[in-house]
Amino acid sequence: MTEEEQNRRTAHWRLILGDDSQAFADAVLTDEQSIMDAALAAIYDSEGSENKSKQGVGGGKTGGKGRSMPNLAKWLTDIRTFFPQDIVSVIQSDAIERKGLTKLLFEPETLQNVRPDISMVGTLMALKGQIPEKSKETARQLVQSVVDEIMKRMESDLRRAVTGAINKRAHSPLSNFSAIDWKRTINRNLKNYDTDSKRLIPEKFYFFERSKKQKDWTVILDIDQSGSMCDSIIYSSVMGSIFASMPSLDTHVVVFDTEITDLTEMCRNDPVDMLFGVQLGGGTDINKSVAYCQTFIENPYKTMFVLISDLYEGGVRQGLLRRLSEMHEDGVKVISLLALSDSGKPDYDVNLAKEISKLGVACFACTPDRLPELVEAAIKGLDLKKFES
Repeated sequence: MTEEEQNRRTAHWRLILGDDSQAFADAVLTDEQSIMDAALAAIYDSEGSENKSKQGVGGGKTGGKGRSMPNLAKWLTDIRTFFPQDIVSVIQSDAIERKGLTKLLFEPETLQNVRPDISMVGTLMALKGQIPEKSKETARQLVQSVVDEIMKRMESDLRRAVTGAINKRAHSPLSNFSAIDWKRTINRNLKNYDTDSKRLIPEKFYFFERSKKQKDWTVILDIDQSGSMCDSIIYSSVMGSIFASMPSLDTHVVVFDTEITDLTEMCRNDPVDMLFGVQLGGGTDINKSVAYCQTFIENPYKTMFVLISDLYEGGVRQGLLRRLSEMHEDGVKVISLLALSDSGKPDYDVNLAKEISKLGVACFACTPDRLPELVEAAIKGLDLKKFES
């Protein structure tokens, strides 16, 4: 190994291990590496080296590994310049958790330098009551940019899935099952009664005429707004907004803790407004919320109910199971999403999830990318158990 290669390797280990590693304390860093080292040290190095300083942009000195971060805007600029986007999101989240930088985020010039991501939106949602007036518009723009990105990612596939599934069902001779005039159908087909099988085999179905155009499907999103469900709330608000914009769907969006808030109109008009209407934290009464959502069900066979919750029920557990069972048996497409996010397996009440699954209700976590496939399968009446892991 040449000396140059050895120096490069030593510098890389220094960036990984920081000043706490004595073996690489004397590593020779380039100007760019020095800036990266300073940015990482501000968050990850130990508290005991506060008097040390690092080389900053333009050759100046910046604070090292101490508790204070005197120039947050510059620090944000440095990490965005020298690290990949996915790493930037991790560093920003760690900075908030380790250094308590939430108050500094309330300065407009700081927010302008933050990389918009779902984690940062969650932080702003949790702290929305503390955001000063001068920073509210900047915070809203940051949230809007994340919502727009998610919308771009989800909208076309979700619309295609819903439209394709509804059109396929429309081609069925029983597409308007709920509108069948059974008395007339039976009377007109009595001649087709098969004595051997003792069955009436209709030659033609007759339907009631509808005086007004009805929605093809009702979609109800019932969203747990506890703090642990933050990512799911963000994705669900976008999903609700997409559904609400589709003329074929009658969409309802409800969030709950121990109380219930109907955010349907907010979601229909602007998902960002919905997000700022969410109150993260608090207790959980799923049963109470499901009871409220049941009032929206008119035609069970054309209703999809999606419960998005980690299932840590603080309400009446048996009441919840009874309601979900009733909905499922009535023909509602009931789905229990433990999470709707890009992250790994969620933390959830395993025992309650098993009980719900025994009812015949699909219970699983879902990534946004699989959501169109899930919705299409539900509308088509396919078995959703294949989505369970």
